Amino acid sequence: MTEINGVMMQYFQANSSHDGMHWDTLKNQVKDLADVGFTTLWLPPAYKGSEGDLDMGYTAYDLFDLGEFDQKGTIRTKYGTREQYLAAIQAAQQHGMQVYADTVLGHKTGGDAAEVVEAIAGRVDDRQWAFREVIPTGTVPSQTIKILSQFTFPGRNGKYSDMTWHGRHFDCVHHNLDKPGDRTTYRLKDKDFETEVDPRHCLEAFSTSCAIDTTSAKVQEELKQWGEWILATTGVNGFRLDAIAHIHATFCVEWLTHIRRVANREIFIVGDYWADDVESLHEFIDQTSGQLSLFDVPLHYNFHRASRAGGHFDMRRILNGSLMREQPSLAVTFVENHASQPLQLQESVVEPWFKPLAYALILLRQEGYPCVFYADYYGAHYYDKGQDGKEHEVWLNSHRWLIDKFLYARQHFAHGAQYDYFDHPDCIGWTRLGNLDSKAMAVVMSDGSGGNKWMEVGRSNAVFHDITEHVAEPVRTNEHGWGDFCCNGGSVSVWVEAES
Repeated sequence: MTEINGVMMQYFQANSSHDGMHWDTLKNQVKDLADVGFTTLWLPPAYKGSEGDLDMGYTAYDLFDLGEFDQKGTIRTKYGTREQYLAAIQAAQQHGMQVYADTVLGHKTGGDAAEVVEAIAGRVDDRQWAFREVIPTGTVPSQTIKILSQFTFPGRNGKYSDMTWHGRHFDCVHHNLDKPGDRTTYRLKDKDFETEVDPRHCLEAFSTSCAIDTTSAKVQEELKQWGEWILATTGVNGFRLDAIAHIHATFCVEWLTHIRRVANREIFIVGDYWADDVESLHEFIDQTSGQLSLFDVPLHYNFHRASRAGGHFDMRRILNGSLMREQPSLAVTFVENHASQPLQLQESVVEPWFKPLAYALILLRQEGYPCVFYADYYGAHYYDKGQDGKEHEVWLNSHRWLIDKFLYARQHFAHGAQYDYFDHPDCIGWTRLGNLDSKAMAVVMSDGSGGNKWMEVGRSNAVFHDITEHVAEPVRTNEHGWGDFCCNGGSVSVWVEAES
């Protein structure tokens, strides 16, 4: 984590407005966000995607087009123009906030022309399957397919970079233009990524994507040059790397080492490795020598399962199998994000009643670097198609009032030694004893009926108030610094030491 008690906001959601005003809205809100305790903004992909000004940014087309060139039917992106983007970053940094740029290094989408290539068919759920099946016999059958793999960026016309992309710069695709709707995953012939890429993951989400071959010297040179350019152009403080399960771990290290050397300053990197399997995250951390943080996806799934269990989840195990517990210094913790929200590909919703408990867990403990989701803070209302092909209306509640309370507590009370009381299947708690500059705090939550816990806060005969206002009666500790702290059913209370 880059600073003590830092807090990130993911400043977008999957269905953010495509009116081109996102960057301007951010510029007008940065002071309020900084004032309540946010220290960092993770911004959405700022470059041109394959769907122009409707594109969220993950179907990356041209990384050098930040809303400057007439490409894919538009100059601006979904979020605005290059000028608006740079102005928003500058405004955030002027208010003392850091900014992380969302970065897609693993694939390109929406090519300008097609090519015919030789490829080997695999399975959607295991892109190593074909090789596993045929290598023992020494034969690798291939077929001719047509793919959208020529990227010439005619609107940019060579400005910032003159590289054009072709089939030789990719190693895997999930489409064949001669067979519309084909769900096969194809490995391009003579391409080999047997190691360092998770074989369970594919590019199923983006039907015309081409997976970038990061073992290509030309590709490596181009992506490094883009990294230098984006740092010089925007002055961002860090990056969120998308879908790193698709990228060679060795290249991740090589790229971020280059970026940090060129920047000659601290650059924070967090990777998106979407797996409800902490061992996969540990393996990637080992492969990259712990040089980047990872989103704590297993913790998110713990929250998801607990919220769906109707009070029957064992809260003593809420942190089990998470990076927050096992590698806290590299864990970026979150409750929800754009991938898990309703109607998205990785939909795994944390139910509204449980979100305050989950946010207390990531914001008021000493482990991890917490990230607050835009839609959980501001709320959201949108229409979108689900996997059933039908359109649905979605309302997401704003938890801003409580999150602001938690942010205040994090700034002023979440310091010093932490004592855990994870000793009941429904009701758990912990305390922070404070330090010379801060007072103590106690947190109690229950996914069942209300409860109370005797917990040590290290302050004798002190009065504590619940800043969530869920419980009105104050608590007074005894002469040994212990108090009987309580919470309501399906709720959380945050008890902070009153001024003496």
